[in-house]
Amino acid sequence: MGTTFFIIAILYFLPTIIAFIRKKTNAVSILLLNLFLGWTLVGWVIALVWSTAKDLQNKN
Repeated sequence: MGTTFFIIAILYFLPTIIAFIRKKTNAVSILLLNLFLGWTLVGWVIALVWSTAKDLQNKN
């Protein structure tokens, strides 16, 4: 039971994990999206795409 819960939690928070590993500037926003809307699958996919997308750099 504990192992199953751990695997499900890892898969659920995969976008957040990717965002923090890639040091995204908006990793906390991705975490919040993943936490509150990840259960809808659409929110999870959006968080996953956002976490893997390249950060835009400001050229001022």
